[in-house]
Amino acid sequence: MSTSSNPATQLVLVSGLSGSGKSIALRVLEDAGYYCIDNLPAALLEDTLRVLAEYGEFRVAISIDARSKDSYQQLPEWVSRLQTGLDLRLLFLEAKTETLVRRFSETRRRHPLSSDQRALHESIELERDLLDPVARLAHRIDTSDLSVSTLQTWIKDFVAVKSARLTLLFISFGFKHGIPLDADLVFDVRCLPNPHYDPELRPLNGRDQPVKAFLQNSTDVSEMLQDIRQYVEKWLPCFIRDHRAYLTVAIGCTGGQHRSVYLCEQLAQHFSTREQCLVRHRELK
Repeated sequence: MSTSSNPATQLVLVSGLSGSGKSIALRVLEDAGYYCIDNLPAALLEDTLRVLAEYGEFRVAISIDARSKDSYQQLPEWVSRLQTGLDLRLLFLEAKTETLVRRFSETRRRHPLSSDQRALHESIELERDLLDPVARLAHRIDTSDLSVSTLQTWIKDFVAVKSARLTLLFISFGFKHGIPLDADLVFDVRCLPNPHYDPELRPLNGRDQPVKAFLQNSTDVSEMLQDIRQYVEKWLPCFIRDHRAYLTVAIGCTGGQHRSVYLCEQLAQHFSTREQCLVRHRELK
């Protein structure tokens, strides 16, 4: 597709596992002024964009998933071609298998890949495998433990950043709630002094000044922060050379309230002078 007549066209492609929240994402984007299309066959993508441009629609959000069958496998090739003429964002939503099983059970919906010979959890894993080539190109969000309002906020943050540069995302989490599926690098900081055991600090989080002061007084915390910072600095150029649009660095402590939150905030503050940065705290409500 040629887009030279309108290089400012913005396209958000939404993909992901069935039941992961794609409909919520489209509603957020529609409210933000995007022309939204749900469940477009991947083979129609380029023709659809051409027609919409003719009618003056230059902010477009399109949901494409495994229901596109064989044409979905060509999506990475089309994405690569479209990136030369569009402000293109690729968003991929996913969730843990047990979470998706529960959601389908609650809504009594039929999984699009289900059959008499395939159980629900097998359909989910099959879909995960089919979508993996696209997931590796996209900005991924694990919706397993997210509220609707949190997901809406994260999607708004995603479309607000510039697409031409790599976006460095720092996400804090608690290991007792599981490792985020969307993490590229994971650091375990449970060995550090824990403010949770101080009754005055327990109800606070890593963005509050008393917790920050507690952690800043620890040599171990300072050294851990420096080591993670140096590791990311060393390997970030490799991810950029690999044409990655997003790199998610996950920092985990026990509950995801204090240590991981503090370290994510400090890392984002350091890298934001050179890179586009986002910060997310999964366990903070």
